[in-house]
Amino acid sequence: MTADDGVSRETIERLDAYVALIEKWNPKINLVSRDALNFLRSRHIHDCTQLASLAATQTGAWLDLGSGGGLPGIIIAINRQSAGSPTIMMESDQRKAVFLRTVIRELNLSQTTVQTARIEDAQPSAAHHISARALAPLPKLLGFVHRHLHPDGTAWLMKGRSWQTEVDEAQRSWFFNLDVIPSITDPEAGILKIHGLRHA
Repeated sequence: MTADDGVSRETIERLDAYVALIEKWNPKINLVSRDALNFLRSRHIHDCTQLASLAATQTGAWLDLGSGGGLPGIIIAINRQSAGSPTIMMESDQRKAVFLRTVIRELNLSQTTVQTARIEDAQPSAAHHISARALAPLPKLLGFVHRHLHPDGTAWLMKGRSWQTEVDEAQRSWFFNLDVIPSITDPEAGILKIHGLRHA
């Protein structure tokens, strides 16, 4: 990713600093797998920048569930830094939460916070937007989303090639409106844009 891609120099510098922090911390707390580390920029960060670019134009509080090492939460926070709306990352693992707070401090992401809590135990957030990546199968994930999403809010869920099967299974228990945005890194994967979520 370069300035020629229409990305600001400040954003590129923050992404570079974020990669450096993952590489520094990963041997201690296993933020990403070894395979993911080998393709961190070309696959994982590039994948998350698609959602982050969508997030940058959205107003209201944004909640990233099960943030782990910050993919996509940190990438979203970088892109929303000038939006004037908060970005919250929810992560139950204390060590990963410490890492996320370190990234927030080092990258000066002043609109971003970390909530250390289990998703199912945390007080409902009523967030206007929710994201998640590689967290849980869609039927279970929608339960988490329903707990924390504002009634008029939108979920942005990054899913792999089995997304259609997961949608079919989820529709047995949930009603929702769905738009699928094809992934820029894998046309068979996608971002599921979900709103109007309610129990079937």
